[in-house]
Amino acid sequence: MDFKSIPGLEAGGDAADAFGSAIGAMLKSVGGLNLPVSQLTQIQADYIKNATEVWNQSLQRAQSDGTAQPARLGDRRFGANEWAANPAAAFTAQFYLLNARTLMQMAESVEGDAKAKARIRFAVQQWIDAASPSNYLALNPEAMRKAIDTKGESIAQGVRHLLEDLRKGHVSQTDESLFEVGRNVATTAGSVVFENELFQLIEYKPLTAKVHERPFLFVPPCINKYYILDLQPENSVIRYTVEQGHRTFVMSWRNPDESLVGKTWDDYIEQGPLAAIAAVQAITGAAQLNALGFCVGGTILATALAVLAARDEHPAHSLTLLTSLLDFESTGILDIFIDEAMVQMREMTIGAQAPTGPGLLKGKELATTFSFLRPNDLVWNYVVGNYLKGETPPPFDLLYWNGDSTNLPGPMYCWYLRHMYLQNDLRVPGRLTVCGEKVDLGRIKAPVFIYASREDHIVPWTAAYASVPLLGGDKRFVLGASGHIAGVINPPAKGKRSHWTNAKLPAAAEAWFDGATEHPGSWWTNWSDWLKPHGGKLVGAPKAPGSARFKAIEPAPGRYVKAKA
Repeated sequence: MDFKSIPGLEAGGDAADAFGSAIGAMLKSVGGLNLPVSQLTQIQADYIKNATEVWNQSLQRAQSDGTAQPARLGDRRFGANEWAANPAAAFTAQFYLLNARTLMQMAESVEGDAKAKARIRFAVQQWIDAASPSNYLALNPEAMRKAIDTKGESIAQGVRHLLEDLRKGHVSQTDESLFEVGRNVATTAGSVVFENELFQLIEYKPLTAKVHERPFLFVPPCINKYYILDLQPENSVIRYTVEQGHRTFVMSWRNPDESLVGKTWDDYIEQGPLAAIAAVQAITGAAQLNALGFCVGGTILATALAVLAARDEHPAHSLTLLTSLLDFESTGILDIFIDEAMVQMREMTIGAQAPTGPGLLKGKELATTFSFLRPNDLVWNYVVGNYLKGETPPPFDLLYWNGDSTNLPGPMYCWYLRHMYLQNDLRVPGRLTVCGEKVDLGRIKAPVFIYASREDHIVPWTAAYASVPLLGGDKRFVLGASGHIAGVINPPAKGKRSHWTNAKLPAAAEAWFDGATEHPGSWWTNWSDWLKPHGGKLVGAPKAPGSARFKAIEPAPGRYVKAKA
C-alpha cells in the first residue's frame, strides 16, 4: 500500500510540501534563519518513504493471524509490553518517533549562527518531548492497563499526587516524606561555629585521633544546598574528607528571603568565603588552609582568592575546583538562555536598578530550568509515573536534594549573569573589580586540583579544562565519568564508573583526553592522595568544636540549610 493512498492522506505529498513551506517561512521570520530547499526536499522525501513503511508494517501486523513480529520501538518510554502488543499504540509510538526524528533533522538543517541554531534545536526538542504519546493517559496503553487492573485506583492516586504537587509547586521526583535534613541526610556530626546573615560555618567532629595541621574549607554552590556533599554516610564527600584526617569546615549558605533581596556579588564574596577563611584561620590558628569549591562555589572561591591575592594575601595552601567554570566561553546548553536582551530583562525586573527595587530569583524557577535541560528524565518520566500510573516515586536522596531549591538575590544573580556568562570577564586579568580590587586569577599561586565530569551538561568538561591556563599554581586535571552530580558523588567503596588522568596539560582539552589513561573506580582516591601532603603534619584532633572566641552555636546541619525557598 502506498502512503498517499491512506484514506484522508491522499494529498500526503502536498501536505508535506505545505508543512515544509510553513516551517521555512517561520524560520525566515526568526532572525533571518533559513532551511535550504534541497535539504527540506530530501527530508520530505525521506519522511514519506519512512511513513509508508511504518503504515505498511502496522497494517501487516493488524491483518496477521498473530504470527507477525511485534513492533520494535527502541525507546524506553515505549518499552512496556503493552506498547508492542497493541497495534494502535505501536503505530502511534512509531509515527511519533518518525515525526520527532524528522523535526530534529529540520532543526539541524537550519542555517544561522550557532546560538540561534542551538535555540531552535532546544525548542524543538522541548516540544517533541512534551508531545510524546506516553505523556497522555488516552494514548498510553500501559497506564490504561493499570487503570483497568486497579479498577481506577491508579487514576485516583495519580490525581492525589497531582494535587499534592500543585500544593508544593513542583513535580515530585522522589518520596519527599521519607527524608529530613539532619535526620537521614546531612547527618555527619558537627557544630555551627560561626554565622552571619549569608552563611553558617560548620566544623565537623574529627573521626581520627590526629588531624592534619592545615584545616580544610568547603565552599559549596549557593544556588542549591550544601548537603549534596553530605547525603548519606556512604556517599558523603564531607565524611570521606573527615575520615582522611582533615579538620573540615563547610559553608552552609542561607536561603535568601526578602531581607537579603539587595545583596550583591561583592557581598557574597566579602561576607562569604572571605569571612569563612578568616573564621577558620582564627579558630584553628593556621595561617593557611586547603579549600574546595564546587560548581558556582568554585567560581565564588576563586574570585575570593583573587581578591585576597590582589591584597597580597595568600591563605590557600591548595585549591580544589569541582565542575566549576572560570572561563565562560563555552557553557554548553545554558548558553542558549543568555544574551543581552535576557540579561537586561533580569536587571530591569530583579536587579539593583529595577524600577520597583531589587527582587529575588525564586528557587523554583531555577529548579524548573535545570529540570527542563533533561525533560524526559527529570519531568515527563515523573508526570507519567506519578499522575498517569499513580505510582509513588522511589526514595532517592539525590533527587530529594534536587527538589530542595534555593532563592538568589536579584542584584547578585544579575551581576553573575552579565559579567560571567554574558561578558566572560573573570578570565581577563584586571577587567573585574570585586570588593574594591582588580582581580587576576593568575595571581592565585596555590596548587590546583581541577575535576570535571565527562557527561556534564551544566559545566562541559572542556569548559572546566579551560580553567587550567588561568591559574598560576601547579595544576592537576582529572576527568570523571557521568554527569554534573553523579560524577562528583562517586565514593570508592561503590566501585562504580571510572576516571581519566594525564600529567601533561596541552592547550586543547581534546589533546589532553587523547593522551589520558582511564582508571576504574572513583576519582576520590586520586584527589585524596594529591591532597594529603598539602594537609601538613598530623597533630592531635581538637577535643571540642570552635574556640574560645568562636563557640558552638548549634549542632550541624544548622538552621540555614533547613529554610525552604
